[in-house]
Amino acid sequence: METLKQKPQNSGRLYGENAPVWKLLKKERKPFDFLADIEKTFLQFDLSRNEIRVYLYLARSGIQKARDISDALSLHRTETYRILRDLEKRALLSCILEKPLKFTAVPFSDAYDILVKTKKLNVQILERKKQELVDLWASIPQHKAEQETKEIFQILEGEEQLIIKANEIVDRTKKEICVLAPDMELLRLYHSGLTDNLEKLSKKKVKVLLITNSSPKSRFITEKMELNNVKYVPIKSDELPSFILSDHQELLFSIKKGNDQQDSSMRRKKEKTSFLWTNYNTFIKSLNLLFANLWNPEKALDTKLFKEMVVSKKT
Repeated sequence: METLKQKPQNSGRLYGENAPVWKLLKKERKPFDFLADIEKTFLQFDLSRNEIRVYLYLARSGIQKARDISDALSLHRTETYRILRDLEKRALLSCILEKPLKFTAVPFSDAYDILVKTKKLNVQILERKKQELVDLWASIPQHKAEQETKEIFQILEGEEQLIIKANEIVDRTKKEICVLAPDMELLRLYHSGLTDNLEKLSKKKVKVLLITNSSPKSRFITEKMELNNVKYVPIKSDELPSFILSDHQELLFSIKKGNDQQDSSMRRKKEKTSFLWTNYNTFIKSLNLLFANLWNPEKALDTKLFKEMVVSKKT
């Protein structure tokens, strides 16, 4: 009886934020996080959210009747039949001829391959149509104005725009390209394939200079790149700007957003990928000077002055 009167020890810790029960509950939520990632990717294949929900439900639950799908996902019966027909047209599911009709999803791996191949085919069709459209555009009378080079700024957002613009700059480089990238930005360039293009460029007798912070991650990537001209600076990754400077003529500069008080990993998730492209001569000269001072230790900028320059570029 005494044991019944005693309070269980550490009972409060069972349900605290760091308690085993809470960790278990957090683990149980992980599959839903995975499904959210899958849904986000599938949206890029021009599928609606409800189409994705229906496919994922079928892929996970097996053969189902339209009525059961409708009830499980709280969809109107008419919309459910329309979605099932559309998914069947896209070869993502099959219909079993029974009464009532039943539906089964194509295995996830095969479905993803189908979506990718369809996307590629659509791109190929658009590429083949390019010349026809260019000829049509050229046939339209246009006012001819004198072309003059102007100093301009262009704000880009998104991973795709970064990769496209960075590769364009690499392709246009004739003599020298300077890359200043902390380890996380360097990792982004590595996964995008841009570092491979920099390697190819260096083999064409173009001078490729790379500066990054000294970390195991950055050293691993640079070793993979096999570049001759690499410098490591003893500066924190968060304090190092990121830019690509080509032939002293054009610049692609990373615009960092987010609250400096937040955890860096959380900040990277929340901030948008934004970049500034410009051929503005004064801006290019100042960043070229910054790069040159970082490249030559004997001419290195005072640390305080360097941080002031970084802050001014961010603002």
